[in-house]
Amino acid sequence: MGSSERRPRLLAWAIFAITTVAFVAAAVIAIANSDAQVSSDWGSAGLLPGLMLLVAMYLFPLIGVIVASRQPGNSVGWLLLAIGVTWALIGLNDNYVGYGFAHPGSLPRPDLALAAFSWGWVPGIGLIGIYLILVFPDGHLPSPRWRVFAWAGAIVMVLSSIGITFDPGRMTDSGYPHVINPLGIEGLGPVFGLLQAPIFLLPLMIIGAAVGLIRRFRRSRGQERLQLKWLVTAAALVALLYLIAMIGSFFFEHAAGSMRIVVQFSQDIALCSFALIPIAIGAAMLKYRLYEIDRLINRTIVYAAITAILAGIYALGVFGFQELLAPVTSRSDLAVAASTLAVAGAFRPLRGRVQKTVDRRFYRQKFDAQVLLDRFGRHVRDDVDIGSLSEQLIAVVNETMQPSHVSLWLRNEEMGA
Repeated sequence: MGSSERRPRLLAWAIFAITTVAFVAAAVIAIANSDAQVSSDWGSAGLLPGLMLLVAMYLFPLIGVIVASRQPGNSVGWLLLAIGVTWALIGLNDNYVGYGFAHPGSLPRPDLALAAFSWGWVPGIGLIGIYLILVFPDGHLPSPRWRVFAWAGAIVMVLSSIGITFDPGRMTDSGYPHVINPLGIEGLGPVFGLLQAPIFLLPLMIIGAAVGLIRRFRRSRGQERLQLKWLVTAAALVALLYLIAMIGSFFFEHAAGSMRIVVQFSQDIALCSFALIPIAIGAAMLKYRLYEIDRLINRTIVYAAITAILAGIYALGVFGFQELLAPVTSRSDLAVAASTLAVAGAFRPLRGRVQKTVDRRFYRQKFDAQVLLDRFGRHVRDDVDIGSLSEQLIAVVNETMQPSHVSLWLRNEEMGA
């Protein structure tokens, strides 16, 4: 191995080592500050969810260093490392600031640290949602026309980050409304407020990157198509979990007790679901034949649909039964119990119907094969002619499995063979 090949690998491992130190330092500070966690508008903000998020984000540089060391010319590995560096700094900064404010005088200038990296979430989200999606799996844009889109994303992130950093006033959006931004410039407040306006384009650019991924998928063939299936499946599952968490947050924003715990748990799961992205990329680029991805996609679609339907039935049942039984039960837990029983009873028949619908819509070949097998089973019950059954069996095998050759051997009882 020449020095020109060794340098990128050494650089990748050096970046990974530094990132690992930052993640470990963030975890140590979080554990030391476990008795004074800052409240959060999203998630339970406890020690365990915080550590789980650190572990989930640590998977990005972990997969990134493996990909970059094996395929140094592919920008996907380097993007994964950049995402890892960004989230390591976010985790380290957040825990540093939290500990500094919880223990005054223990750490120098937590307010300055808060302001200096308050923009970190912008590239943290943008690198994952825009650039990683755009260049996967070969490390290049879908076509040269996407260069303008890529540059536009960079401009949006840079302008927004500058605006967030120097915007004067209280740092309420960062979770510290009592802190005045020490880097804020009062005289240029309107200017920096205007620079933050492009941040609203970030979700649209993420959608645009998803469109690019879909177009690449439609043109792909063979190994590339199989690799893209991994990422598409993981991204869709992350989006679904976030949608469920956002719906729960909207309807149960001011809930208390067990329902509030459920909402916070769904939010924690949505945050940690980002780990599915590097896992899918690692499987796609390193061991893409390890699992049967089509079967995984099928099960994901089926159970995601079942979960959404049953959640809707449960929510409607709780509210509906509460209104119907309110004069009798005075809003006791009877509505919750009735809804739970209804959901439990509906699971098995609903799973069968959803599975057939998914197979009919997305896996037509599998659905047609099942129809042929069912038809052959009915024919076997009604027909006793061996010649006719042999022809039917060979036809079913040819149609469902499409082999290059089919032979049928029948045992002759009289000859003992």
